[in-house]
Amino acid sequence: MRNLGFALLLLGMASCSSIKEEADQKPNIIFILADDLGYNELGCYGQEIIRTPNIDKLAAEGMRFTQHYSGSPVCAPSRSVLMTGLHTGHTFTRDNREIKPEGQAPIPDSALTIAEVLKKQGYTTAAMGKWGLGFPGSEGDPNNQGFDLFFGYNCQRHAHNHYPKYLWRNDEKIMLEGNDRTLYGEQYSQDLFTEEALKFIEDNKDTSFFLFLPLIIPHVSIQVPDESLMEYKDIIEETPYDHHPYYLEHPYPHAGYAAMVTHMDKAVGTIMDQLNKLGLDENTIVIFASDNGPTYARVGGADSEFFNSAEPFRGLKGSVYEGGIRVPMIIRWPGKVRAARVSDHVSYFPDFFQTLAELGGVEENYTTDGISFLPEILRNGDQHEHEYLYWEFPAYGGQQAIRYGLWKGVRQGLFKDPSAPLELYNLQDDIGETKDLASENPELVQLLDSLLKASRVPSQLFPFEALDNH
Repeated sequence: MRNLGFALLLLGMASCSSIKEEADQKPNIIFILADDLGYNELGCYGQEIIRTPNIDKLAAEGMRFTQHYSGSPVCAPSRSVLMTGLHTGHTFTRDNREIKPEGQAPIPDSALTIAEVLKKQGYTTAAMGKWGLGFPGSEGDPNNQGFDLFFGYNCQRHAHNHYPKYLWRNDEKIMLEGNDRTLYGEQYSQDLFTEEALKFIEDNKDTSFFLFLPLIIPHVSIQVPDESLMEYKDIIEETPYDHHPYYLEHPYPHAGYAAMVTHMDKAVGTIMDQLNKLGLDENTIVIFASDNGPTYARVGGADSEFFNSAEPFRGLKGSVYEGGIRVPMIIRWPGKVRAARVSDHVSYFPDFFQTLAELGGVEENYTTDGISFLPEILRNGDQHEHEYLYWEFPAYGGQQAIRYGLWKGVRQGLFKDPSAPLELYNLQDDIGETKDLASENPELVQLLDSLLKASRVPSQLFPFEALDNH
């Protein structure tokens, strides 16, 4: 009996230890960020031409957000907002700015990224794809901003070709045999990112990891392996387009674009299969989003009108109207997030810092412009709402925007007219932002103007004279 009691005691201790280990284990986090993918370019958001079965499955098994916004209408500032939790009135990078010979203006060492915070919590961190927040060796280099491993394009301009001559693995330039930055090559960057991601997951299956995948699909140039192109070639109607000389011209631009998105979707499926194979599925939260709205056909053949990429919104990439900043966002976490849920919670990129920090067990309070939406996805408490969301963009004529409840305020053409009036739209009744109601709501316009002024501090590197001097 004494032996039996001792055995039961040991069993109980082992059971308690197992429970404690399970409770102490932080969830793995995978954040997949598409590049220039429109709100309506996924099947689960209404796309009728491009096939995205694996991402649609994420939505079917998880939660799809209908009112989620990116940090900015273009690449670098949107990523800066995502990484720092600070909106474009406060974050360091507020526009795209290249630094020769390769890279973008670096976020400073003083900037705190979510990768740094999670790494401090014991997470192994990696990023594969496009960085765009600091040239190699700078303060903004991903290895200096919390990532243990970086593999991909440091520079956004370099990322305009999907068959690059080289990619970076940390501080090492990896030459890619068979690629010469023409329309075709032997090593497709998306496939290399997928392979690297699978290896990282395998290598870190016994620890908590944060895997950031800022992919470059479907950003032009239009390039895709032939096996994916053949799924759409001669099936989708092709029409001539005015090709911008900066990007490579594809002989089948509609088929090529659709094939790129489907090829990315296959990568998502491969990553999900890896999680299942390694038994990591239930302890891994997977997030999918896009960095901004879809681009213009005249830029490089990405025909957003043909695919209804931004429907039902106004504007495309580079615009603070809904089409430039409202993006798809999906979260899957089996056993935690109820399947096939649709949320109309209003959220945007600054919220990810607080949400992921809370997921990682961070107890320290950080000053950001975001609000954790963990209560919304877990349905385990009261979800706090933003009083308003803010954007500014010192490009494309100079723009500013605010989302206040059901209302959207937009200021355009600020370079020419720093006193440009605020346009006002009721998004509940006018999702396409077609009817300006500013003249009918002077008190609301006055309130929003005051919030716009209070929501920013000037930036020396990204001056916005129309706002800085008024």
